Amino acid sequence: MSISRRDLCSMLPAALIPAMLPLEAAAQEVPSAMFPFDKLPVHTSNGVQSRHVLKGKLATGEAVEVHETTLPPGGAPHPPHHHVHSEMWLIREGTVSISVNGKSYEIGPGGVGFVRSNDEHGITNVGTTTANYFVVAIGPGSNA
Repeated sequence: MSISRRDLCSMLPAALIPAMLPLEAAAQEVPSAMFPFDKLPVHTSNGVQSRHVLKGKLATGEAVEVHETTLPPGGAPHPPHHHVHSEMWLIREGTVSISVNGKSYEIGPGGVGFVRSNDEHGITNVGTTTANYFVVAIGPGSNA
């Protein structure tokens, strides 16, 4: 039996799916859990502190990652960027400016910011005190 190039190319996607499954299956399903603040390990880089809370896959299939960030006045964790997953910021303390596609929004304690997939975004502490906020990332790449 001979297989044409066209037949071979049409079979290629089906052949690749099993090779991709272990990567997807590698993300651990997130169990019900509590995360006391004083037990979260602190990572510091360029004066920015972060505490990783959880990372994995929800029972419904979505990838999720949650961390808390502490920014000094004038601090930013990184330059504006974009990615496939969506992100939400829950501001606990301080005043931040969140830029989305070149437009800036200032929000303070209790405020929430959201950016959808692939929108360029960044966050900067524009206040005179430390800013603390949680980031909730949901979707492809958030648990990588």
